[in-house]
Amino acid sequence: MIETTPRRSTALTGLVIVAAVTSFGLTACAADQTDAAAPPGTPHGKSSGGGKGLPGAADGKLPAGTSAFDTDLPGIGKLDPELRKAVQQAEKAMKADGIPMQVTTGWRSKKYQIELMDKAIKQYGSREKAKKYVADPDESHHVTGHAVDIGPTNADDWLIRKGNRYGLCQTYSNEIWHFELVTTPGGDCPPMTTPS
Repeated sequence: MIETTPRRSTALTGLVIVAAVTSFGLTACAADQTDAAAPPGTPHGKSSGGGKGLPGAADGKLPAGTSAFDTDLPGIGKLDPELRKAVQQAEKAMKADGIPMQVTTGWRSKKYQIELMDKAIKQYGSREKAKKYVADPDESHHVTGHAVDIGPTNADDWLIRKGNRYGLCQTYSNEIWHFELVTTPGGDCPPMTTPS
């Protein structure tokens, strides 16, 4: 069982959580990143989703290597402005520390969130089991623009340790990549939610 830990987690705690999450399978958020790269010749992945009605850049899908400064992408541009500013500040500080950071997902349309939920239901066998890994569209903080997923793992670890300087906190114990603006800069992060 994954315990809810204080926000100032150590790298070891992050690795334990990664191992636990991996043993249960990747969440739809992380699993979806494998197809997040833009087709060749498409700047910033601005496709409509391949013409199959699948979510594309207009729905918030981000290409690999997306920066918090790529505001021309709806997934970044439609984030809550205060959250976007905090993530940009954290990205600058990480870069100064020699750590590359990317936003793997930010704002998402309801359509995109529905697709992620549908994939999770197929993977886990029921909506109730899927909800341990993917929020319903009406409950997702990505749909409201109040959440970001960050990668790679060393950037997640940096944010877990130092993100509160910018008001950013890991909010789910089973998602080391998911951050929200839930404290004032320099404040303490609240306890994480542990999905049941």
